Amino acid sequence: MKLHVIDTGFFKLDGGAMFGVVPKSLWQRTNPADENNLCTWAMRCLLVEDGDRLILIDNGIGDKQDARFFSHYYLHGDATLLGSLKAAGFSPEDVTDMFLTHLHFDHCGGGVKYKNGDGDLELVFPNATYWSNGDHWEWATKPNAREKASFLKENILPMQESGQLKFINPTAASPIPQFEIFYADGHTDKMMVPVMTYKGRKIAYMADLLPSVGHIPLPYVMGYDTRPLLTLDEKAHFLNRAADEDMVLFLEHDAVNQCCTVQHTEKGVRLKETFSLSDL
Repeated sequence: MKLHVIDTGFFKLDGGAMFGVVPKSLWQRTNPADENNLCTWAMRCLLVEDGDRLILIDNGIGDKQDARFFSHYYLHGDATLLGSLKAAGFSPEDVTDMFLTHLHFDHCGGGVKYKNGDGDLELVFPNATYWSNGDHWEWATKPNAREKASFLKENILPMQESGQLKFINPTAASPIPQFEIFYADGHTDKMMVPVMTYKGRKIAYMADLLPSVGHIPLPYVMGYDTRPLLTLDEKAHFLNRAADEDMVLFLEHDAVNQCCTVQHTEKGVRLKETFSLSDL
């Protein structure tokens, strides 16, 4: 197995929304805000090359929305989804599996594009199976008022209309044998956190269960989470396991750190070290 970091650029979100009830005087130590109280976040995807399968985990925000939409998020940076794929030696046609942790726009928007830059929509990865799960699909296509702005039909429905969408059954064997899947319901219903073995280490793609190293303490929960108390329990369970197993946590949204490990301390699970995936 080979792993490739696929950077798709940066965006900004309100620091208070990203840290919920935690005071700014605490969270700004790890995630400093600009004059508008916005913090910078990565949209870092992971490409898993294993045998005849090329599996991409998440795909960033895409470019389909209008200028007014993007004005809220201050996209910046030189990296793009297709540029990072090319730098890794691949094209969109090479991807066999598009694994979506969940269907919020900053995780799945890059998987659908306008055909010829305008008009009808088509999939970016024409030969890939797009993987979600039935419960989350139902949640995303019939959204609650709180999350409605995060589930955009132009990002989601073309997957089904293409015939390339398939659902993973949480009670059955994974159709992607490289992945053990942890299902989390605190952020959104049935978000999938894939865990794989690489160079003798367990690596977890943390999605929005742990956006950054600044979110490691249990109370540091995003205001975006639909069930924050459940997130507390899910984080506690997963981070304790990560500390026990010296698991590598791959961070989708941390603007600085690609990976980290955690350890048990008198104050609970805390950061052990940060490093790049290439350091493994």
